Amino acid sequence: MMLSILLKWGIRFNLKGFKVLQSGLFTTLQDQGRYGYNHLGITHSGAMDEYAYLWSQKLLGNKNTNAIEVMVGLKLKAEVATTISVCGANLNFKINGTAQPIWQTHFVENRDVISFDKRISGQRAYLSVKDGFMLEKTYESYATTLKENIGAKLQKEDVLVCNSSRKTHTKRVAKKYIPNYNQPLTLRVLPSYQNDYFSEKEQAKFFNTEYAITLQSDRMGAKLKGESITPNKSGLISEGIAFGAVQIPKDGQPILLLKERQTIGGYPKIGTVLAIDCFRFSQLAVGNKVRFKRISLEEAREKTLEFYKSFK
Repeated sequence: MMLSILLKWGIRFNLKGFKVLQSGLFTTLQDQGRYGYNHLGITHSGAMDEYAYLWSQKLLGNKNTNAIEVMVGLKLKAEVATTISVCGANLNFKINGTAQPIWQTHFVENRDVISFDKRISGQRAYLSVKDGFMLEKTYESYATTLKENIGAKLQKEDVLVCNSSRKTHTKRVAKKYIPNYNQPLTLRVLPSYQNDYFSEKEQAKFFNTEYAITLQSDRMGAKLKGESITPNKSGLISEGIAFGAVQIPKDGQPILLLKERQTIGGYPKIGTVLAIDCFRFSQLAVGNKVRFKRISLEEAREKTLEFYKSFK
């Protein structure tokens, strides 16, 4: 069920929140994703950059409720006075036409206009509101998956209903925790149990090649272009696909599978990129380049636990 139907209720019943003046490019509602439904063919989905999403929630004291994932072009009009936060990509965030800093909270008044009109750095920003937007969950999550017609892609005239809140002091993310999306990115890879499908030569080729992100990239996955990798076995019985899995299809060009990946697949996998590196990857644009390096299971577990504990 698409939540856009629910968003129309704000107009029908004169509920207050944020009115969509311009929907922007692929603007959706997200949370950390949908768990426990892969057996039904329903993908995980959720915020592509959980790091930025979780900071937008933490700044407001929210307990991981929904947020708007913005790519560019969104314009909203506040109909309540409340506190918001914006983290992630620099999309020229403005309030009433005046550029504002991101990675912090902002108090908005009734009739204020919020906009994101161009990309400056990064690809996705997260706009959260105090206590979240009032929406119903689908399959226990607010996450939007457009290809499965689940969740909410914002449309002009929709109303995102929320509570008003009092003005409090501004909260900011410390500078040392704000990522630089222009820095080169090396993705840490946990070797796959299918390693024996790739010779030492092919593995060395993979870990010593710089790959570019192609136009064949979206929330489902990213097709990369670089040195071709040839497995010694091509066809597999379809099996479950992990977030960050790196599949090697017949053309030898790696595919990094992301939040809206298919639930099963049959290509050999050379490894799985650490989830927290996939978050950073989601802020890269077509043409940007990445490299890969190995990481041990112990280190992968340690880094992941460290990441989530910092937001607990």
